[in-house]
Amino acid sequence: MPRTFTPKVVTANALLEGDAVWLTEDNTWTRDMAKAELLTDEAHADLRLLEASARQDEIAGPYLADAKPTENGPAPTHFREDFRTRGPSNYPHGKQAEV
Repeated sequence: MPRTFTPKVVTANALLEGDAVWLTEDNTWTRDMAKAELLTDEAHADLRLLEASARQDEIAGPYLADAKPTENGPAPTHFREDFRTRGPSNYPHGKQAEV
């Protein structure tokens, strides 16, 4: 039996910096998951992933990640994606140095 489609976001890593990025509705990349386009239709999600995959000069490793709607925008549902929202793990470098 096929799994029921759940909301997703398109995510990847920025090619030059390596930061986690998410695709927005206006086709730009953001480092803030809450600004990502929340995809609730499987066919549309597949199309957005295909479009992102063609942008190899900007990103690496695009995939669909599970997400849930919140008042502030999409939020992660899995610990891996939650971890990626916090930036590189090589403290005290990168985004985590600001914490």
